[in-house]
Amino acid sequence: MAETTEFELVSPEKLLISQPAEMVVVPGTEGDFGALPRHSPMITGVRPGVIDIYENGKVEKRIFVAGGFAEVNETRITVLAEEAIPLAELTGEFVIARIRAAEADVAAATTDHAKREAARRLAVAQAMHTAID
Repeated sequence: MAETTEFELVSPEKLLISQPAEMVVVPGTEGDFGALPRHSPMITGVRPGVIDIYENGKVEKRIFVAGGFAEVNETRITVLAEEAIPLAELTGEFVIARIRAAEADVAAATTDHAKREAARRLAVAQAMHTAID
């Protein structure tokens, strides 16, 4: 049996996943990284993208995250996600609706803050679209 590390995925609402994993590939802000047991400690930002959880030498779960932070140490990988949705639950219709709503928000935004928030929502929706393609 392969060595494992504890993986936790936490959203603002609840603990979504707490399980052992052989490896977790995270969409970091500076590129995807694979975290394995006995990984060097680090804290990094997470960009919108897909987390792959490996068990028995293959990807067993894929989860879309809208961004957040990851903390990795020798025994644990913790991702604090702004939003997390199992990839299998994302449908084309849902993603297109989010893109259209975000585009409308961008067009309607009048303040700098509103423009930044709308642009962030659009970037997340576009990353979702990429993830399901």
